Amino acid sequence: MLTIEEIVAQEIFPFTGDLQVKPLEPPVIPEPPRHDTDPAECASCSRPDSEFIWTDERWRVHAMLPTPVPGVVLLNTRAHHDSFTDMTPDLLGEVGPMVARMERAVESIGEVGRVHLNRWGDGGAHFHLWFIPRPLGALQLRGSCLPMWFDVLPELDDQAAEAPLRRIAQALSTEGGTAHPSSGWLR
Repeated sequence: MLTIEEIVAQEIFPFTGDLQVKPLEPPVIPEPPRHDTDPAECASCSRPDSEFIWTDERWRVHAMLPTPVPGVVLLNTRAHHDSFTDMTPDLLGEVGPMVARMERAVESIGEVGRVHLNRWGDGGAHFHLWFIPRPLGALQLRGSCLPMWFDVLPELDDQAAEAPLRRIAQALSTEGGTAHPSSGWLR
């Protein structure tokens, strides 16, 4: 187990100084409800395609804005699913090829050192995967600390944020689906 000093000394850790680990709180059972658990009231399900940068009959790609890192996108299922466990076998069979397609599309923005793929589901109950490109050469942003940097790096202006998203949408559309203009998805 690493000490707090060893963690803070890591090149990828975004903070310095006197940090303390919070005490672990006791479990909360039952857990509080997540949002968008009911498909009839799910905000993601009700969003029009124009609010996504790209869509097809099974998938939609949402731009994460505002952002300090160009090209952060979320892959959402069109149908309401909470997890891999409630997807149809056909949709599950599309996940691997779709992840590879998404990674290629995100890499198409250029100057990407690595594309990180994450799945968190503690907030919204509509299935989504995060694709987070680490800028080429930004070695301090490597690894699992990259999302923590989002809280401390300056946000990109609209032009710097929009151009990579357009490239991702275009790259996805070369294999099918529809790239959408930014009118609905840019702040």
